[in-house]
Amino acid sequence: MSVKKISKAQPELFEFNSENLEKAKKEIMKYPKERKASAVISLLFLVQKQNDNWIPLAAIKYVASMLGMPYIKVYEVTTFYSMFNLSPVGKYFVQVCTTTPCMIRGAKKITDVCKKLISQNQQELSDNKICSWTEVECLGACVNAPMMQINQDYFEDLDENSTKEIIQKLLMDEFPQPGSAKNRKNNSPETGKTTLLEIKNA
Repeated sequence: MSVKKISKAQPELFEFNSENLEKAKKEIMKYPKERKASAVISLLFLVQKQNDNWIPLAAIKYVASMLGMPYIKVYEVTTFYSMFNLSPVGKYFVQVCTTTPCMIRGAKKITDVCKKLISQNQQELSDNKICSWTEVECLGACVNAPMMQINQDYFEDLDENSTKEIIQKLLMDEFPQPGSAKNRKNNSPETGKTTLLEIKNA
């Protein structure tokens, strides 16, 4: 398991924009005053979305102050959950599942595309600083393997060509349509229904 490291390039200040400040206040109001620290995960998600997918130390201290808790407690949360990033990952963060179902369905070709188009190594920003990628464990969409997650969205039923198209759009600062590359609806069979083909009157 890799150890999270605080980025060396840290902004000195962080504060929510007006929209996220209102959202943060609404999240805090969901809990009793003495339990407002329970909103920490929700607030960290807001930070990450506002700050190009990563959480600087200044934001950790900002959230801690807003919730009236020691900032080391907020830091513990960010280091425990893998969905929080403590160093820049780019506006578009590509997470490629390489667990067994995706692996046997061609995940290596997906990572090869990422190496070629984004960066040779994981956790490195692309040349235009807009995108990075990493391998991850199961993302829970095994039936539509191989797949990857970009920010909060899933891209499934991938192959080498569809992955290239997706990554190329990201590098041009365009976000592609999430979902199945084969236009499959949810987890339906690729060749159509195989059961309940006839409707019988009771």
